[in-house]
Amino acid sequence: MSLLEVQDVHTYYGNIHALKGVSLSVEEGEIVTLIGGNGAGKTTTLRTICGLLQPRQGRVLLRGEDLTETKPHEIVRRGVAMVPEGRGIFARLTVAENLDLGAYTRTDRGAIREDLDRVFVLFPRLRERIRQVAGTLSGGEQQMLATARALMAHPRLLLMDEPSMGLAPILVESIFDTLKAINQEGTTILLVEQNAHMALQVAHRGYVLQTGQIVLAKSALELRQDPMVQKAYLGID
Repeated sequence: MSLLEVQDVHTYYGNIHALKGVSLSVEEGEIVTLIGGNGAGKTTTLRTICGLLQPRQGRVLLRGEDLTETKPHEIVRRGVAMVPEGRGIFARLTVAENLDLGAYTRTDRGAIREDLDRVFVLFPRLRERIRQVAGTLSGGEQQMLATARALMAHPRLLLMDEPSMGLAPILVESIFDTLKAINQEGTTILLVEQNAHMALQVAHRGYVLQTGQIVLAKSALELRQDPMVQKAYLGID
């Protein structure tokens, strides 16, 4: 049984048919990437998985359990956390307060403390900035905080939406190294990323989404070698 299954999902914004029968799966322990152009439906797919959007048709299953009509906070309780596009940190709160809010569904204080120590190992800069107001952090530090906040929910599945957006190249490398470390520690990741080259370097498998439909599903290596992917997303003619 897959950790995540999205089955024939159709999601709308009003009368706009954004997802047209999207089906994908993520196995325990994988990094799976979803690539595609602007407006392809990548963010809509993540928002549907985490309950922020309700599909008109189809199902979202977590280890076989139907989450399709489950409230977003309950989906977090069941092990799915999201790092949104644009980071979505609470700018007026401190780093510590943002991290506390990441664990708001939990009551296991000892385990929360262990996860806090874990995110400080992954992101030592956040320990240095623990009392700083989040809105005064640099863009790279805000991305670290958004990721750390999601990890404080102790997710089985981490959804990441455009983690490299707006970051300098050296920070992009660092973010993707951290993603690999998070995955190696046991967290499964579904990654949406405009930087297809980097995404396909860290992912095990990938899907290509065009105008709300999956058009390719292959291993990351096969996608890197696919002529259509090379031309459309990797800048190789």
